[in-house]
Amino acid sequence: MLKASNLKKGHVVSINQQLFMVKHIDVKTPSARGALTLYKVRLMNVQNGQKLDQSFKGNDTLEDVELSRRPVQYIFKDSNLYTFMDTEDYNQYVLSEETLEEQVVWLIDNLNGITALLNDGRIISIELPQSIQLEITETSPAIKGATVTGRTKSATLSNGVVVQVPEYMEAGEQVKVNTETGKYMSRA
Repeated sequence: MLKASNLKKGHVVSINQQLFMVKHIDVKTPSARGALTLYKVRLMNVQNGQKLDQSFKGNDTLEDVELSRRPVQYIFKDSNLYTFMDTEDYNQYVLSEETLEEQVVWLIDNLNGITALLNDGRIISIELPQSIQLEITETSPAIKGATVTGRTKSATLSNGVVVQVPEYMEAGEQVKVNTETGKYMSRA
């Protein structure tokens, strides 16, 4: 059993014998004394993709679903379907763009370090690596002496995402980006 206060994005829970994945959590802490923290959770049915909004108190329990984890590699996209290959037994799994949602922008060809979450041999979702390495394709010119300042500028990465990077960075440089927050981490 899993307490609502321990829910995280990506958890899969069972509600009324159906599997739901946590897509978004909004925490509401009432100011009144004795009031319980409320968790407004957006869930997605993994079988049919329907959305479900539920509210839970912090001590409410949910049935956690055991998932097997397999290392996979992103191979290609066909219309709105994304194909992944198991790096150990070479099985292929397909997920739709609606299931992946905001993870789609981080899927670059031959990306390794992805973990597939499976339930009864069927792919439910993926976990991206904590960070990925991308090239800066477009940014304003580097400013001399900018290494000592903490100022940033916008830079477009090879996947089209715009992030804030230090002023001394130039087009063509490799950077590490956090896939969860979408923020610059360091030079690669």
